[in-house]
Amino acid sequence: MGRRARYLSPQAAISGAGVGTAGHRTRSRRMLPFLAFTAAMASLFVLVLTPYQSFTATAATGTPAVVTGKLQSLRVAGEYSSAVVRDSYGVTKKVVAPRIFLAAAVGVPDPGTAQAIGYELVKARGWGDDQFACLVSLFNRESHWNVYAANPSGAYGIPQALPGSKMASAGADWQTNPRTQIAWGLNYIQGRYLTPCGAWGHSQSSGWY
Repeated sequence: MGRRARYLSPQAAISGAGVGTAGHRTRSRRMLPFLAFTAAMASLFVLVLTPYQSFTATAATGTPAVVTGKLQSLRVAGEYSSAVVRDSYGVTKKVVAPRIFLAAAVGVPDPGTAQAIGYELVKARGWGDDQFACLVSLFNRESHWNVYAANPSGAYGIPQALPGSKMASAGADWQTNPRTQIAWGLNYIQGRYLTPCGAWGHSQSSGWY
């Protein structure tokens, strides 16, 4: 009985009949091609997927990808994509702030002087001490507040009107009266520069007002 169990006919071995070591070896031999095919396909998937895994890691770490030619977009397997954007420009506009020139504070001038008249007229127009300080600096440069200051060019008086006869619009005594000259000068400044500090700033930049 034991001998019949150990020796099987060829038909029984091929059909897998019986039990024991012989049947197990037969099934193992049949599985070898399938296992080899499975291993080959696994290796192929590893080779195919590895580049995209590398690309994804690179993109996550912020390392720029190198793209050559005219490639604008790349799509693989429907889930991996990479877009390249080029020809993007930013425009920076340079804004230059206007220069502002302020004069040092001068305080209230002595009564009876040309500067005292100028201070009175500045306050009458609603301007503050800062505007008076700019006017003092401006007229110091032009004439040193000299009512008789004359220039070969024809400019005359405290505001150095050119020609001096323009000041006649403020009064017939324009040649000798500091109030008439200063009143004309403030009208000119307000009409052209809005404030004495505006006129002083222009004078600082250009040398004239």
